[in-house]
Amino acid sequence: MTAPLNAPPGQEPGRRPSGEHPARTTTETSSGRPAPLPSLTGLRFIAAVLVFFFHSSFFDPLTNPFGDRGVAEGFQWLFSKAGWMGVSFFFVLSGFVLTWSSRRDDTVVGFWRRRLLKIFPNHVAMWTLAMVLFAGAATPLTAWLPNLFLVHSWFPQHGIYISVNAPSWSLCSELLFYLLFPFLIGPVRRIRTERLWAWAGAVVAGMVALEVAVDLLVPAQPRTPEGFPISSLQFWLGYNFPPGRLFEFVLGMLLARLVLAGRFPRVPLAGALALAVAGYALALNVPFLYGFTVATIVPVGVLVCAVAVADLRGERTALRGRVMQWLGEVSFGFYLAQYVVLYYGRTRILHNETYGLLGGVLELLILLSVTLALGWLLMVCVERPAMRWARPRTRTPRAPAGRVVVSPVRVRTGAAPTPAEDGGSDPVPAA
Repeated sequence: MTAPLNAPPGQEPGRRPSGEHPARTTTETSSGRPAPLPSLTGLRFIAAVLVFFFHSSFFDPLTNPFGDRGVAEGFQWLFSKAGWMGVSFFFVLSGFVLTWSSRRDDTVVGFWRRRLLKIFPNHVAMWTLAMVLFAGAATPLTAWLPNLFLVHSWFPQHGIYISVNAPSWSLCSELLFYLLFPFLIGPVRRIRTERLWAWAGAVVAGMVALEVAVDLLVPAQPRTPEGFPISSLQFWLGYNFPPGRLFEFVLGMLLARLVLAGRFPRVPLAGALALAVAGYALALNVPFLYGFTVATIVPVGVLVCAVAVADLRGERTALRGRVMQWLGEVSFGFYLAQYVVLYYGRTRILHNETYGLLGGVLELLILLSVTLALGWLLMVCVERPAMRWARPRTRTPRAPAGRVVVSPVRVRTGAAPTPAEDGGSDPVPAA
C-alpha cells in the first residue's frame, strides 16, 4: 500500500480541498509544512494532570490520601469528572493534530508504522512494570493477553476492559483511530467548507444519541465494581467501547478543517477556559452517563480551536513557555505511568495510609513528581529511540574515488518541528 495517505481521487497533491480558502492566519511555514501549535503541546500536560487527580481520588482502590472523610469526599467529588474530560480532550486533539499535520505524500503503511511505534513501546514498558509489581499475580491470561495487544476495550467484561495498567484502555481507542485515519481523511477533506459546521453538529448529535441509547436501552444492573450508578455494561458501551469514541476523533478532524479554512471564530482564551469550567460544572450535575463526554464536548472543542488560533495569530500564552513545552512532551509517558505509581505507591509502599490536609497534599505532590520522573524516563529511554527508528532512513551517496561528497545540512528556521517531522507527536498521552 504505497498510495498517498490523504490525497482524494482527482485532487492534485498540494491543492486545497474544494471550497476551502486560505485562513485569515498563517497555517503553514515558509517551507509549506503545517504551522507549529506549541500551546496545544503545553495544554496536553494540564489534561494529563486532570487524569492524575481523577485517579488519585478513588476509595477503591484507596488512592485517595486524605484521612478526614469530608475532605476525602470533597476531593473525590471535585475531580470525579476530570479524568473523563481529560480523555475526551485527548481524543479530540488526536483527530485535530493528525489532520493538521497530515502529509499528502505520506503512505498508509508509513503512517501506521509511525503511530504503532509511538504507542506500543511505552505501553509494553508500563504493561511489563505493572505485571511485575502487582498485576501479574491477580490478572488471568484472558485479561492480560488482550491488554498486551491493546484489544481489551473490545471486551464487555469489566475485569478485561479495566485490567493491568488501567489507563491503557484509551490506547485501544487510539489504535482504532490510527487504523481508520487513512480512510477517514479523504472523505473529511472532501467536505465543502460551508458544510463543516453542519457536520460537526451532526457528530455532537451522534454522541448525544449514543448516550441516550445506552441510558434507555441497556440494563442498569448489576452495578459497576467501582459503585458507579450505572451497570458495568452501560459503562463499557458509554465510555470504553472504542467505536463510540470515534465521534470525538472525527470532531477533532472537522475542527482542524475549520481552523485551516479560517472559519473558526476568534475566541479569547479566557472565554474558552471559562466555557470549559462551565462544561465541567455541568458534567458534575447532569445524570451520570451524560457526564462522560456529552456535557463537556463543546467546551473541549472550543478550547482546542481557541488555543490553536491563538498560536496561529502569534499570541503569547503561558502554554508556550519552555517548561510547559517540556511537560507537554513528557505527558504521554506521564499519562501511562500515573496509575502504576498511584496504585503501587499507595497500596504496596504506603499501605493505604491516610493523612490530614497538608500531609495528603504533600503525598500527592510526591507521587506526581515520581510519575513525572517515570514519564521522562519513558520519553528518553523508550519513546524517542522508537521514534528515531521509525523515521525513514536516507542513504548518503558514495563518492567516486578522489572526490569528496559534502553531506547536506538541514537548516533550522527556529520553528518547532511539526508532528509529521518528529515522527508523529502523539496527542494522547491518547491519549
